[in-house]
Amino acid sequence: MKKFLIKLVIESDSKIGKRFDIFVQTLIVLSIISFSIETLPELDSSVLEILDLFELITVILFTIELILRLFLTSPPLKYLFSFYGLIDLLAILPFYLSTGFDLRTVRVFRLFRLFRIFKLFKYGKAIDRLVEAFSEIKKELIIFLIGTIFFIYLSSIGIYYFESQAQPELFKSVFHSMWWAVTTLTTVGYGDMYPVTIGGKLFTTLIVFIGMGMVAVPTGLFASAVSKTFKK
Repeated sequence: MKKFLIKLVIESDSKIGKRFDIFVQTLIVLSIISFSIETLPELDSSVLEILDLFELITVILFTIELILRLFLTSPPLKYLFSFYGLIDLLAILPFYLSTGFDLRTVRVFRLFRLFRIFKLFKYGKAIDRLVEAFSEIKKELIIFLIGTIFFIYLSSIGIYYFESQAQPELFKSVFHSMWWAVTTLTTVGYGDMYPVTIGGKLFTTLIVFIGMGMVAVPTGLFASAVSKTFKK
């Protein structure tokens, strides 16, 4: 019996394991669609009852899956505290926690049902290759992230120096200026904060060009790492 369960739940390469993976993936997608339908205004009570019933069935099936994985993994806590184990737990926890709470709290808990999307990451070798690619450049990305945070801070100081007197209501402090630095460095630029002084405009032009490079560097690193993993 245990060998059969291992082939069903753990071994994704087996015929029955592939079918089980497809079943779980379909259940996840349907669950996400159900969550989206619940947000529609003025739904009929009969539709809500069907959605609630489907949610109950989904939670039961996900709970059984988690219990089986804990039973088949040695030691069980190793899986429970792994990334995918925590995702499995968060996928069902909102349902159990919402029991006995007021409706407002239940809505907050239901948002955590979106963690079920991450369950899809378990099923597919392509995702494993992406995770492997990320692991290979993890140190470089951490260094780049630290450098980016430092540069955002310097950019905030710079724009605050140029614009604080001209626009005191927007650039009140270095911390208020950080929003401008983030949107400018990421080349988003919502337009809610922009320079009006000559010095501020020149400084912004420089930051925009640097921002383009900052977006390109991690993208290039990740693309190179992914290419290497697919060649293995």
